[in-house]
Amino acid sequence: MKILVTGTAGFIGSHLAHRLLDRGDEVIGVDNVNDYYDVTLKEARLARLTGKPGFTEVRQDVADREAMEAVFREHKPERVVHLAAQAGVRYSLENPHAYVDANLVGFMNILEGCRHNDVRHLVYASSSSVYGANESMPFSVHDNVDHPLSLYAASKKANELMAHTYSHLYNLPTTGLRFFTVYGPWGRPDMALFIFTRKILAGEPIDVFNHGQHKRDFTYIDDIVEGVIRTLDSVACPNDEWSGAQPEPGTSKAPYRIYNIGSNNPVELSRFIEIIEERVGRKAQKNLLPLQPGDVPATYADVDALIRDVDYKPSTTVEEGIASFVDWYRDFYQV
Repeated sequence: MKILVTGTAGFIGSHLAHRLLDRGDEVIGVDNVNDYYDVTLKEARLARLTGKPGFTEVRQDVADREAMEAVFREHKPERVVHLAAQAGVRYSLENPHAYVDANLVGFMNILEGCRHNDVRHLVYASSSSVYGANESMPFSVHDNVDHPLSLYAASKKANELMAHTYSHLYNLPTTGLRFFTVYGPWGRPDMALFIFTRKILAGEPIDVFNHGQHKRDFTYIDDIVEGVIRTLDSVACPNDEWSGAQPEPGTSKAPYRIYNIGSNNPVELSRFIEIIEERVGRKAQKNLLPLQPGDVPATYADVDALIRDVDYKPSTTVEEGIASFVDWYRDFYQV
């Protein structure tokens, strides 16, 4: 298939592009390579893709309406995986306009491109952060998600609503994936695993929020990519049993689906740090701090729907995943 993937200089997008190319798909990779974090790392990810048969790089901003119209018009993708976004909960407290531009305007341009170019399926990144103030565990797609705690979370909830509108009005099959704390080699420098590994190796203290009592459904990148591909191949369809009298949040009478994608096995942050220490061979100096604004104390994914519909089976333990990341980090940064 010809697949448009946005965010191919990003963590998940670059891994996904490799898997799609390896199975014989053609990938049009869109990314503006912004400086939200280390551009050198983004360029290194892209360098691994450049030259692979079937890969076409398009350096554009998804928020640029005319540019994205041209991309869809020229390449005519059959399916789209939209991963490009302004990420990060904490950054949204300081730079809210970046989230409107990338996550709302950018997503609008993707929806319009799909609508006008007969795209057969749009899969897009939502986030576990949409659960916000919800304390019912594990988080389920059947839960209410009307109380976000950050603008980032609100923008991802808005993406789900926008997608449903296009599924309803234009019969565009859309599937939203609520990612739960993805980690692994080539990961993002603003994520805890990257920060902790770098600082522990450098002998610097680490900031541990919520006194290490955070729980996160850490999900290894290979498990995430497998889930994305299985979802992409399973085109969203209407739920014929859906009722407006008792509306089911994760499905619709339109070709619309929402899934959690996580490991279904939350780990406390203090244990996560212990595993890093064991792999690195050094103890961390910890600054124990309170919960930060916009953060939630725990995430835990109910992935039953994804298991049922696409036979999703996350299999990588956090010990295996951290080991792979630390080995990659030491090799890439030669430390």
